[in-house]
Amino acid sequence: MEFEPTEEVKEPPRIHRLDESVVNRIAAGEVIQRPVSAVKELVENSLDASSTSISVAVKDGGLKLIQVSDDGHGIRYEDLPILCERHTTSKLSKYEDLQSIKSMGFRGEALASMTYVGHVTVTTITRGQLHGYRVSYRDGVMEHEPKACAAVKGTQIVIENLFYNMIARRKTLQNSTDDYTKIVDLLSRFAIHHINVSFSCRKHGAARADVHSVATPSRLNSIKSVYGLLVAQNLIKIEVADNDPSSSVFGMDGFISNSNYVAKKTTMVLFINDRLVECTALKRAIEVVYTATLPKASKPFIYMSIILPPEHVDVNMHPTKREVSLLNQEVIVEKIQSVVESMLRNSNESRTFQEQAVEASPSVPPVTSNDLDLSPLPSGSKSQKVPVHKIVRTDSSDPAGRLHAYLYSNTQKHLERDSSLTAVRSSVRQRRNLKETADLTSIQELINDVDSKCHSGLLDIVRQCTYVGMADDVFALLQHNTHLYLANVVNLSKELMYQQALRRFAHFNAIQLSEPAPLHELIMLALKEEDLDLESIENDDLKEKIAEMNAQLLKQKAEMLEEYFCIFIDSERNLSRLPILLDQYTPDMDRVPEFVLCLGNDVDWEEEKNCFQSIAAALGNFYAMHPPLLPNPSGKGLEFYRKGKHGKNPQDGENSSSHVGDGIAIEDEFEHELLSEAETAWAQREWSIQHVLFPSMRLFLKPPNSMAVNGTFVRVASLEKLYKVFERC
Repeated sequence: MEFEPTEEVKEPPRIHRLDESVVNRIAAGEVIQRPVSAVKELVENSLDASSTSISVAVKDGGLKLIQVSDDGHGIRYEDLPILCERHTTSKLSKYEDLQSIKSMGFRGEALASMTYVGHVTVTTITRGQLHGYRVSYRDGVMEHEPKACAAVKGTQIVIENLFYNMIARRKTLQNSTDDYTKIVDLLSRFAIHHINVSFSCRKHGAARADVHSVATPSRLNSIKSVYGLLVAQNLIKIEVADNDPSSSVFGMDGFISNSNYVAKKTTMVLFINDRLVECTALKRAIEVVYTATLPKASKPFIYMSIILPPEHVDVNMHPTKREVSLLNQEVIVEKIQSVVESMLRNSNESRTFQEQAVEASPSVPPVTSNDLDLSPLPSGSKSQKVPVHKIVRTDSSDPAGRLHAYLYSNTQKHLERDSSLTAVRSSVRQRRNLKETADLTSIQELINDVDSKCHSGLLDIVRQCTYVGMADDVFALLQHNTHLYLANVVNLSKELMYQQALRRFAHFNAIQLSEPAPLHELIMLALKEEDLDLESIENDDLKEKIAEMNAQLLKQKAEMLEEYFCIFIDSERNLSRLPILLDQYTPDMDRVPEFVLCLGNDVDWEEEKNCFQSIAAALGNFYAMHPPLLPNPSGKGLEFYRKGKHGKNPQDGENSSSHVGDGIAIEDEFEHELLSEAETAWAQREWSIQHVLFPSMRLFLKPPNSMAVNGTFVRVASLEKLYKVFERC
């Protein structure tokens, strides 16, 4: 006879009250998370004590020793026995006091928590006393009676062996350099806000302080002494205020960095009612403005002091008081963001670009850079071997996984960019919400034409596509859902620039030429490019007449071109300014002669709508991302750069080496300067296509119906079918 085993019945665990020492140690771990938390609490206590001088000394990142000394009003002798007990404080007496609290501390937990995770010694003296008192604390109570001792005005608190009884916490905090850096950063923030207090911070035993500030009436001087001259001289003062009780009541003043300030990370120092806090929503809102308005300075320095009625701030919402809750926070953030954006745009209205001179080669039309001396394209090229583990494209959003990462190149250098991809992509949003550009009916009609002729299917592809890489000089490979497409970047960029010229009508920023370019010479260059084989005197005379007529015509239309399209032509018939159609992108200046000739020959100056349309089309063609005039140095184009090969057909160079004497081969030599110039130009173009053109297309381009049939988009593969083929293999 078999018996089924009976299951053992488990009793529910019994609930019991934790020992008070365990409770206090757990609570201490929340309040004092790392050494910098202890320093912050002690410095805030010193500020509450009306100190005018605060000094901090640290050993081993604060684990071995933290010493904070001040010259405040000190601690009464009769208060010393309960000084480090939990929830003992002089800051408030009832809960309602939180509604109007102005002091930094109020809970009475900080000192108590320190005694549960470290050895605390307090030395203090109050005004009128002949000597001070020193007492040590452990687990919230005095270890002995206060002892009389010599002391200077104020209080000194020493914490030794922090986290001595929390082994796991101590092991995670072994990097003393990291913790000391956080403490220095904390004291720096306090120093630039409390300008009437002197601060110092140094490593224990060091003669020189890492933070040293003295009381000063100027906040800018304080920032200069703490963060340095390079920060202070690139700051803009900002003030915001609102006294509308129905929305928000606050005042804010501070400093924000301008376009000349460049850093690797954002520094935001925020005080709300003199309390050092963090506000993620405000920080994110300001960063968005910077990345959109100043993409190359997208990691700003920000100091802000916000004052609100105490009853509008909830300070009791975080264990370390690092965060607070504000009444009408969304409204306050929005108003500050709006003022910051306005100030940055006003400080960034005009930009000047310059470019190094480029020597013309025999095979390229003789456009001299003396006429158009513009700013150097981002320089710095470095050949890097692609690591094997990055050759598999597993993430289309990762630049390391795009098509160019598959290609090894020994001769072609890759252009380096010091700005992050996120910052550049965000910069194209600068004009996304542009207000109505003009009241002209003709411009509105042209924009409506663009909208009405938009192909919905292509619009979805453009909005959702992922750039893969360049398939050849003209076509880019992109992915949409599970399909691969070839896209003609010249056609796409031409249409995008045309639409941008219409939408930014009369609201352009400017590219300033370093030297004015004579219209007559530019048009002559363009005419010679079109007719290289005819060099008769009659043809030269005809070209001179055409150039003169067009130059005179453009001079007559100069006022309209400047007002509506930011194309500035001076009284001497010199071109000196061009519009910016896309931020972060400068067109190929070798195509300026062609553009000027197009303005003179192809624009219908009689009828308004046709005039604006043809000028926008000319701008679109000029700003389109055409292949550079120099041949692509990768592949067969490399033959062009061999010495002695300029102007010859590639077929003429089949014997790539010559023989001298008894048949010793001499290696082919390249025009390295010209080759380097070509590599830079082609790399710059590909960078602009990936990081400027495609992000801008997703935001602005409305592809016309014609692109569905003219070969601009060609579907080449379905990934689903390719996967099935691979599975069978």
